Amino acid sequence: MESKVLSNDVGLAIPGFVFILAALTALAPLATDAYLPAMPTMALELGRTITDVELSISFFLAGFSIGQLVGGPFSDHFGRRTGIFLGLSLFILGSLAITFTSSIEWLWGFRVVQALGGGITVVNTPAIVRDLHSGRESARTLSRMAMILMMAPLLAPVLGSFVLQTFNWQMIFILLLIYGCLLGAVIYRALPETRKLQSSRPNAIRRYWMVMRNRHALGYLFSACFGYGSLFAFITGSPSAYMGYFGLSESTYPLAFGANVFALLLLNKINIRLLANHAPRTLLLAGQLIQIVTGALLFGYAYYGGELQILVFVPLVMLFFGCHGLVSANSMAGMTDLFPTNSATATALMGACGFAFGALSGSLVGLLYDGTPLPMTLVMFACALLAPTIRLLLQMGPQPQTAQ
Repeated sequence: MESKVLSNDVGLAIPGFVFILAALTALAPLATDAYLPAMPTMALELGRTITDVELSISFFLAGFSIGQLVGGPFSDHFGRRTGIFLGLSLFILGSLAITFTSSIEWLWGFRVVQALGGGITVVNTPAIVRDLHSGRESARTLSRMAMILMMAPLLAPVLGSFVLQTFNWQMIFILLLIYGCLLGAVIYRALPETRKLQSSRPNAIRRYWMVMRNRHALGYLFSACFGYGSLFAFITGSPSAYMGYFGLSESTYPLAFGANVFALLLLNKINIRLLANHAPRTLLLAGQLIQIVTGALLFGYAYYGGELQILVFVPLVMLFFGCHGLVSANSMAGMTDLFPTNSATATALMGACGFAFGALSGSLVGLLYDGTPLPMTLVMFACALLAPTIRLLLQMGPQPQTAQ
């Protein structure tokens, strides 16, 4: 039986609407960042190198991509709530299984299960925003979500470090399990169905084809892919760079990592203000151009700078990382605005391809690892350069009207 379609102002009437969606989306950064400080300990206990443990991030991103590809059409067909509960169930199961693993191979496998559930769950949040809003209001809502969401990567490493010092690394995943259970209870009680009724229900292949045949959508897609690539190149390489090369401890590493989140919060706040007078597409380009310049400076410093200084390196990374506050919400708003009745599928394709690029870039950082931050900065700069270049080539000409 179909749920009643909600009007555009319903989101404002749901208590904590933006907080709920931000908490839902926080599954990804919590699951990727909370155990970063524990990687050296996990490598020691599992009898492997820290690079092997870092690869678990790439496995997570790959599983997260597949989960989104499955979850997008599923959500558009069966509804947002059904998709969320299916995804949370898998996420909880994967988190529980990780606590019993005794080898790196089992860790990789259970991270994929956890990621599949996370992907199926998270793909619903931008779709819910598109169900209720469009255009600049959609971008503003996504930016407000991002401001709250960014507390997750800020607090996750700090929480992981505290848990590691007080208990053990397995307890980090127990906390993720508890978080998933609490989130499911809140969603069940507080968030109604928002999916719009459809006169026809195309299958998953037709839904994806609707998105992929639109060149403007592909522009946003590639833009997001390389944005994710640069982001996860840093996330994957940061433990080795900050704790290995620069010699930060497990307790001080979260502070250096958290500095990037403060930059991201600031740029998200600026983005919300600028959206009052500027189109999302304009702000997206501004953020990407700043990332090109900053990425070039980072790579140049790592290549020619000799013995790198952390007081120079960290501020450059902060500016680069912070510009995702201009890139992420505006590219997502531009993409979903094209597909009001197919928004979860569009979101799934963008997220899945983005996380796949993230997994690829993270693996590339690991393969090129030479004991310095150079491979990380190289991949970050390459992604930053390709993102607007490909997008602008695909989006040349008149801007499109709403598609499907």
